Amino acid sequence: MALDQLDDEFPNSAEMSFFDHIDALRGHIIRSVIAVIVFAVIAFLNKYILFDVIIFGPIHTDFWTYEVLCKLSHQFAGSDEFCIKEMGFVLSNITISGQFSQHIFISFIAGIVLAFPYILWELWRFLKPALSYKEIRYARGLVFYSSMLFFIGILFGYYLLSPLSINFLGSYKVSEMVSNEINLDSYVSFISTMTFATGLVFEMPILVYFLAKIGILGNKWMRKNRRYAIVIILVMAAILTPSPDVASMVLMFIPLYSLYEISILVAASVEKGNK
Repeated sequence: MALDQLDDEFPNSAEMSFFDHIDALRGHIIRSVIAVIVFAVIAFLNKYILFDVIIFGPIHTDFWTYEVLCKLSHQFAGSDEFCIKEMGFVLSNITISGQFSQHIFISFIAGIVLAFPYILWELWRFLKPALSYKEIRYARGLVFYSSMLFFIGILFGYYLLSPLSINFLGSYKVSEMVSNEINLDSYVSFISTMTFATGLVFEMPILVYFLAKIGILGNKWMRKNRRYAIVIILVMAAILTPSPDVASMVLMFIPLYSLYEISILVAASVEKGNK
């Protein structure tokens, strides 16, 4: 596509006033909100799948992660030491509107997750008229790669971080005299926050790509400060894994550090393209 063809596609982008941009942004936001609401309603109407299958999945002893751990335990340790036979806690609800409130809350979170690619597409549509043809060419595939990284992060948080943390914290006892009765609100907030936050963290290469494009980050600077990045990643791993066991922190550290190394390659590629 030639530059004049691009101008034909967005003939008024350069002449739009500030309020025209605000009006255009409002339209994109409204459509994004509608998409979130539609997916949230769909999630709300599928209560069994949303809660019994997905949200409460990690408290079932036959959850995929626990079965894999058990098979690995038999294969390498020759015992069932790491097999999850029972959960060390029970869920409870202590407020009259607790279950209904959590149903609405988690449906809204599900709506955001499911609508995430569409939200990115609307954001791209808003930014595209202000970009040059060269910038549009470099940003091609933004929605696909951002969505892919986001969902990989969601799956990683849900299948690895959440079940290990839930099992450790839920079964931890200071004394046999104290039983663990976890409030529904605490459990739902824990698993949704950890999973959603992991999805956002996995957007690191995309963020680095744009920072490298505008000259804020470079691969040489990232390589030079790798040791400081490792410390920051360790802190992030500790924050994102509420359970204090080393295994969970290592599981979080490995993908975060891998994303950092991938981001270095992304920055190097951007710099090479700029030259």
